[in-house]
Amino acid sequence: MAFKSSEILETSPSSSSSSSSSSSSSSSSSSSVKQAELASNGNRVLKTSEKLISTLVKQTDTSESISFTLPAVEGEVLVVGPQATLHGISRLNTTNSSVDIDLIGIAKNNNETRSAAVAFMSYTTMENLLKPDFFNTPNDTIKIMMSTVISATLPKTTNTKLTKPVNFTFRHIREFDPSGSLSCVYWNISDWIVDGCSVLETNSSYTVCSCDHLSTFALIMQTSRPPESDLLLHLLNLVCVIVGLVFFSLALLTFALCQWSPGVNNVARINICISLLLAHLLFLLTQQFLSVIRPQQVLCAVISGLLHFLFLSGFVWMFIEAVLLFICVKNLSQISSKKKEVLSSGFLCVIGYLVALVVVCVSVGLVPEGYGSEDCWIKRDKGFIWSFLGPVCVILALNTILFIRVVMILSSTLKSLNAEVSQMKQTKIMVFKTLAQCVVLGCPWILGFFVNGNKILEILFLILSSQQGTFIFLIYCVLNNEVRQQYRTFFRCLCCGHKPNSIETVPQNASIMFRK
Repeated sequence: MAFKSSEILETSPSSSSSSSSSSSSSSSSSSSVKQAELASNGNRVLKTSEKLISTLVKQTDTSESISFTLPAVEGEVLVVGPQATLHGISRLNTTNSSVDIDLIGIAKNNNETRSAAVAFMSYTTMENLLKPDFFNTPNDTIKIMMSTVISATLPKTTNTKLTKPVNFTFRHIREFDPSGSLSCVYWNISDWIVDGCSVLETNSSYTVCSCDHLSTFALIMQTSRPPESDLLLHLLNLVCVIVGLVFFSLALLTFALCQWSPGVNNVARINICISLLLAHLLFLLTQQFLSVIRPQQVLCAVISGLLHFLFLSGFVWMFIEAVLLFICVKNLSQISSKKKEVLSSGFLCVIGYLVALVVVCVSVGLVPEGYGSEDCWIKRDKGFIWSFLGPVCVILALNTILFIRVVMILSSTLKSLNAEVSQMKQTKIMVFKTLAQCVVLGCPWILGFFVNGNKILEILFLILSSQQGTFIFLIYCVLNNEVRQQYRTFFRCLCCGHKPNSIETVPQNASIMFRK
């Protein structure tokens, strides 16, 4: 996509360096105070919760389990007595996590009572107090809380020594980044640390951690900071997209309102404009209101699926346009004779939209949770992004081959023309149309695979991928003699206020290669 978020550059005059330093020091001091306050509040909540849940523990000869669910916390208490019939590892569950603990072994180590109790709690909003930023790492990374904060204790148990390591299963509450680094951490009064905990198993949905002690735990993912994008690139992106949308609209109006020669088939160009206009507009609006849309998971997933369909149908129509152009150029020597339409417009419409619809439906059926990323686009885990990149790669490869073949045929045809002055202008127009057709067929989208932080390639990709509507308007409207004549007639009527007697039809020479 040609849409990116960017941050505003921060600048400060050198003359105010001392005040800036003072301000920075003050800000750092206030931040430290705020963090200390958050940690203190978090500790109080944890201690209060542990005291309250310990009241649920009652002595029993067998075993007893109690579960509870509140708006901010849910948990389960398991008590075993000397006559308990439980065997093996006990599991306690909440909505987003679970714990496996050898409670029977712990009870046997309590020689006097031969009983033990475990309290397991999951806090849904605790990350607002015990933030992932409390996890101190040597690298400057972004820390993301991937799980709810959980707490496991052994209330009213004399000997709390574990007989076996405890395993915690965390369900991921945010989108998993395969490039990120996961850490199982526990809360140590003022910060998150990893001592005694390790990751046993992980996938895109959950992670299993093993710890040799009980405490308050969480799963934190570290990701590298994205490169800072400058304001100029953000503004260029916004301007290019808006300009592209304007020319998509102008091209559609021209195709709809102007009279075209019987041999001209604009069905592929019209549908390219429709698909990409809706796709770019929807994506632009989604990014502008992302903070409102993102919390609505269903809406976000629907938007990403619709974007998948619109962009993919746009590429399918680019391929159809490439095929029709190749057929037209291949028959260039017989272009003056009356020829039948190769494929009907209705059949082309079925192909153009049905292919994209089938791909999206299959994708939804195979990986229904693959839509609705943080940007309301296709999720990148499990390789699901290839449901879009795969068909796009195939289409771009075929379009590139067809375009090269078209250029070769045209080059051979142009050599046979007489080098007269009257034909030189038409030849230049034809060359320009040929090069611009490369953009219309989507070939510059190939640059998107090679950007990798290169600003020059990024700007070039942004401009070319967003201006397909501009080039369609230039090739098929501005450089079309018949359309230009109708433009003149329209503006003459608009300015002078009289109706034309007739519309002059000017035969085309150079642009005839783009008729279907």
